[in-house]
Amino acid sequence: MSDINNRQAFVTMLGLQDRMNSKVHAEWRDQGFAWYRAAWIECAELMDHYGYKWWKKQQPDIQQVQLEIVDIWHFGLSAMFRVGADTDELADEIVAELGNYRASGKDVLAATESLAAYCLTEKSFSVSLFWDLMAAAELSFDQLYKQYVGKNVLNFFRQDNGYKDGSYIKIWQGEEDNVHLVQILATADMASPQFADDVYQSLAARYPVA
Repeated sequence: MSDINNRQAFVTMLGLQDRMNSKVHAEWRDQGFAWYRAAWIECAELMDHYGYKWWKKQQPDIQQVQLEIVDIWHFGLSAMFRVGADTDELADEIVAELGNYRASGKDVLAATESLAAYCLTEKSFSVSLFWDLMAAAELSFDQLYKQYVGKNVLNFFRQDNGYKDGSYIKIWQGEEDNVHLVQILATADMASPQFADDVYQSLAARYPVA
């Protein structure tokens, strides 16, 4: 996993997810939201992008599959939270589980079905089964981390700059904010504990000021 610190990366992602969920409901951990359900529904959408219909010609859209995996991770992280547990404790639990992880070698469809089945039967989320899905779709941890943080930080940036009231400017210097994000992520130091903050500040530096 290159030079990214696993534990710090998990702490960062858990913190971002907590902040995002808190924008929806300040006491979101107490609400009993069925995050596992959202995760398995995303699994179904992933399979549609990969292709499972033998009765018609289909070509796997791996890029879209990987984007769906990142979306599943949002819901998976949310499902791990519980009242009284902080991000450090949860990060330690993830690291401990992955310490015993052994890849199953399943293909994309089989790995997706295994994760969806776990979500349905246990009403929870399995990091190990999610890792099987990442391996099957050839999505590295670096890619997951970069895409997850980038997507969340851009969402926060949009909200902080008038996205809801319509005053947000989406085109900067002739390019959409998504394009600027890709450029920023290409040079940002993912190993930095301030990776998310660095990306946010880089977006702010490029954002057009009236």
